[in-house]
Amino acid sequence: MRDELLSLPWVGGALDLPFWALVVVTLLAMHITVMGVTLYLHRDATHRGLDLHPVVRHFFRFWLWMTTAMQTKEWVAVHRKHHAKCETDEDPHSPVKLGLKRVLLEGAELYSVEADKPETLETYGRGTPTDWVERNLYSKFPIMGVSILLVVNLVMFGVLGLTMWALQMITIPVLAAGVINGLGHHTGYRTFECKDAATNVMPWGVLMGGEELHNNHHAFPSSAKFALRKYEFDIGWVYIKALSAVGLATVRRVAPTPNEALLPGSLELDNVKAIILARLHVLREYTRSVTLPELKEECAAMGERFNARLKQVFVREGSLLDSAGKERLQAYLERSERLKRVHEFRLKLQGLWESSTASNDKLVQQFKDWVKEAEHSGIRSLEQFAERLKGYQLQPA
Repeated sequence: MRDELLSLPWVGGALDLPFWALVVVTLLAMHITVMGVTLYLHRDATHRGLDLHPVVRHFFRFWLWMTTAMQTKEWVAVHRKHHAKCETDEDPHSPVKLGLKRVLLEGAELYSVEADKPETLETYGRGTPTDWVERNLYSKFPIMGVSILLVVNLVMFGVLGLTMWALQMITIPVLAAGVINGLGHHTGYRTFECKDAATNVMPWGVLMGGEELHNNHHAFPSSAKFALRKYEFDIGWVYIKALSAVGLATVRRVAPTPNEALLPGSLELDNVKAIILARLHVLREYTRSVTLPELKEECAAMGERFNARLKQVFVREGSLLDSAGKERLQAYLERSERLKRVHEFRLKLQGLWESSTASNDKLVQQFKDWVKEAEHSGIRSLEQFAERLKGYQLQPA
């Protein structure tokens, strides 16, 4: 009797695949879904750092309709609002404001709540598909696709097709809405001190298509490439290069790569433009070559221990420090005039590119004044940094 039941078509499905093959099919389907989100929804439709060929673009639209029920306009609008309002009360899914537990466990619900707001779709969802198939199928019947997939799974793979379908349905709610939106703003390392709390969850972006490199993305949102350091890996970029090689994708923008070539003379407009475009690289280099060496030297002079906690209060974006961190930073600045000056130079440099509405000539003069003052600061590391700043140029990635 047992053998007869196992031999029935509804048990093994029309394909009657072995278990290992079902696992492979499931993982492959989940991976395609992840790539659809990162390549199409994220890098192409939202940030326009990438232009996918219309055939590839529509394949992903169809696939995501079948496997997630997500609509392009909704996803794009919610994500753009996340960037525009990041870590504020208006951020749709900030663990800084809502708590990590809630974003991890209720990420999909938070997304749905925001996607149901007409003002969010109107303000942030512009430029998304409005063609016939979008109006009359994908947006009109969002649940139809996943319902069809359930039937197809049951017919092709039998009763295990239901489990395969369930795993497909939780791919994005767990990996994207939960892990990336949650852990990606809570746990990990920060290559760039951007204004929000985004972190790189890990340096190898494979499981979530490169989205693990979330700090890199928030530092340069319009970049089609997320891996920015030699040891980082973005599998989404591998697919982009492959698609580009056969004419199915065009890279529009990548993060600027600073090129420090010491040149005679002083800062010119092209140098200032390069500094501003690569400002997070510049800030990172200031931390590495000025802040940390001076902090270590001052700690040794004061008989203090240099540790990761102390490093964070000097390196972290000031708006992200908690009250205890701000107090500790202020205490050290009051004890060391040298550290105070190094910190003030950093804040002044940031101020040049963050709030200036000056003309080109005035902006160049402001940078020249900063460099001149730094070169006469009496702090060797700062003087060397100022000299290098004059040689900043941009080179292709």
